[in-house]
Amino acid sequence: MAVTSERIHLDGLARRLVLDGLITEEAARKHFGEARKKKKSFVGFLVEQKILDSQTIALSASEEFGVPLFDINALNKEVIPKGIVEEKLVRKHHALPMFKRGNKLFVAVSDPTNLQALDEIKFQTRMSTEAILVEEDKLARIIDIAMDDDDTSMDDLLDDDLDNINFDDPDAAPIEDDLDSEIDDAPVVRFVNKILLDAIKKGASDIHFEPYEKKFRIRTRQDGILKEVASPPMNIANKLTSRIKVMSRMNISERRIPQDGRIKMALSKKRSIDFRVNTCPTLYGEKIVLRILDPTSAQVGIEQLGFDPTQKEAFLKAIKKPYGMILVTGPTGSGKTVSLYTALNMLNEPDINISTAEDPVEITVAGINQVNVNPKTGLSFAEALRAFLRQDPDIIMVGEIRDLETAEISVKAAQTGHLVLSTLHTNDAPQTLNRLSQMGIPPYNIAASVLLIMAQCLARKLCDKCKKEETLPTDLLLKEGFKLEDAEGLTTYKAVGCDYCVNGYKGRIGIFQVMPVSEAMEDLIIQGGSTKDLDVQSAKEGVLTLRESGLEKIKTGITSIEEINRITKD
Repeated sequence: MAVTSERIHLDGLARRLVLDGLITEEAARKHFGEARKKKKSFVGFLVEQKILDSQTIALSASEEFGVPLFDINALNKEVIPKGIVEEKLVRKHHALPMFKRGNKLFVAVSDPTNLQALDEIKFQTRMSTEAILVEEDKLARIIDIAMDDDDTSMDDLLDDDLDNINFDDPDAAPIEDDLDSEIDDAPVVRFVNKILLDAIKKGASDIHFEPYEKKFRIRTRQDGILKEVASPPMNIANKLTSRIKVMSRMNISERRIPQDGRIKMALSKKRSIDFRVNTCPTLYGEKIVLRILDPTSAQVGIEQLGFDPTQKEAFLKAIKKPYGMILVTGPTGSGKTVSLYTALNMLNEPDINISTAEDPVEITVAGINQVNVNPKTGLSFAEALRAFLRQDPDIIMVGEIRDLETAEISVKAAQTGHLVLSTLHTNDAPQTLNRLSQMGIPPYNIAASVLLIMAQCLARKLCDKCKKEETLPTDLLLKEGFKLEDAEGLTTYKAVGCDYCVNGYKGRIGIFQVMPVSEAMEDLIIQGGSTKDLDVQSAKEGVLTLRESGLEKIKTGITSIEEINRITKD
């Protein structure tokens, strides 16, 4: 029988977090129940879902329970006793023996009230135990390192490891043996490996290798902004290009046409990163762009996407419908894939048949049938959709609706008992309906099939460690779009910059326009209403534009006026 949040008794650290005002009692009960359901620790769940950061929780626990906070980064990992406690027990309780003194075992925990962990470790080792308080994220990392000597953590990779990173992809063709020796030049190998590792550590989404007449530039895109990270000598430019092409299983002798490839980097036995690689011949050589595809990036909870309560409710209501179409729109790199996979992960159950057609599949998910579209072999989105419909699907995800044929099949599927999720490239939600009409879909079919349209973009979040309050004149806030009642006395924040962030920002959050298709909108669509007509109707129904959603993020101190001005229009 399910445990309701009202029946959950809060004590220990959970109670402390409530009393400190870090989380409401209702939210604590809810998250406690969710953590129990997923068989995770309460602290681990809060940090994983980004509800609270690990340092805040640790400081609160240290003050309440009188347990000193230990910086695990200062520990010599060689002193960690190996094999003294079974891995199953360590991972079950998220508690790691750190060192021994006589018959006393010091155990790292993120929740000092987890007495069951200390008792079970005491029983297994026959030693007395004492808790050491460690921040949750650091504890998770050190457990992964300690539990598998052969496993390599990102933060554990040193310069000595740069020669030995595993790029083996069992699905790829073997690399040819008769390659020019310069490709395997050790310094070049180490340099490329370091660039890839640094980009992953920084959370970058792309790496750009760019040749110019007198300069070779390497840039990474972090939180949507490109930044130069290296400028290697021109005399190794060709070696770097050849090395990446070899890693990507490309033809290194072909430099006149674009090529596509893929690199698979094994960070550990349990985690790997894919790079989607593209080359393009330019005036002074081949420009190479690597798109970093991290499967963990799409494993976020709906709470972390950035919805306000009304938007979240509308989105959840739509994805729970048995049939119909949900469309997500926005520019490239706006997080559409993450939003779609957040929905699919919520819907992914053993009794549900989910199929996706993508170009290419960026994130693999167990339990979902994923197809790589390949127009060169005749496997288009339309062909994949036809195949899906012959395989009794419940939910279909189409990577992108690009043409009339794909749009027609998607609409037909949505009208015949399937839930269809897809993307389009338009600037906002109302424009999407007109785009379908311009493709050639009859208005009555659009009105009968589309449940909800969601436009989105990504805004950089202000760094919590260095953001600074600023009080702006009311007139200026009104010009930015704030209402008078919101503008008067509003405290906003600006970016500063510190060692922890990039120019005052760290991480990104979604800005959304979530527009359910109401009966009034269906009438407008059938009557051939314009985008402006749909804009007016959506405003009447309380749908926030992307700009208005951005202003809400400013009011809560999540981002700055400058950032919202950068990504939205007035």
